[in-house]
Amino acid sequence: MNADRSDDRPEPIFNAPWPAVLAAVSILLSNLVLGGVSDETLYRLALEPVRIWRGDVAGLFTSLFVHGGWVHALMNAAFALAFGAPVARLLGLGARGGSVFVVLYIVCGVLAGLGYAAIHPGSTSLVVGASGAVAGLMGGAARLMDRPGQLSSPFAPRALSLAVSWLIINLVMAAFGGFPGLTGAVAWEAHLFGFAAGALLISLAARLAPNSETH
Repeated sequence: MNADRSDDRPEPIFNAPWPAVLAAVSILLSNLVLGGVSDETLYRLALEPVRIWRGDVAGLFTSLFVHGGWVHALMNAAFALAFGAPVARLLGLGARGGSVFVVLYIVCGVLAGLGYAAIHPGSTSLVVGASGAVAGLMGGAARLMDRPGQLSSPFAPRALSLAVSWLIINLVMAAFGGFPGLTGAVAWEAHLFGFAAGALLISLAARLAPNSETH
């Protein structure tokens, strides 16, 4: 009798898929561990465009795990949880789907940083944060807004609306030199590159995921 009533149990309040939780937790834990690093260590871990074109590309990856304080880290973690959830469900919650999610996340972050470095090849400004990777999750999630659970065209109405909104938000940040509560300038170009990378690569990620045949 109790088994027959199992469907009546309330949904858990917190039921975000584990890959999205992993992305959010990695942001918070890395900020906890690296939040007080020396200036020398920060320099080694950060993305510096001029170093990228000299062949020192490690910053494209390591910069994803360094943030400019708790406000920066908490914002990225919240966005990773919100936009990573639909992407994770699309790709599947098994080991393979989770692995594809992680690769997508990191590749979007690396491409976001590379795009920023391409626009500012001689810059010695240091760039840190997972914003480009998180923007990639946003780009992927945008393509699930018109047909939940299935990929739509990047130019579908809701997907395009989110893309335009993200562009406007970043242009406003560029115009005002940042965002309240954040220290330093915002690498808004990386946000746009990350979003574009996620919107495009989500199709490939879905094909590599275990339930790709249904999407």
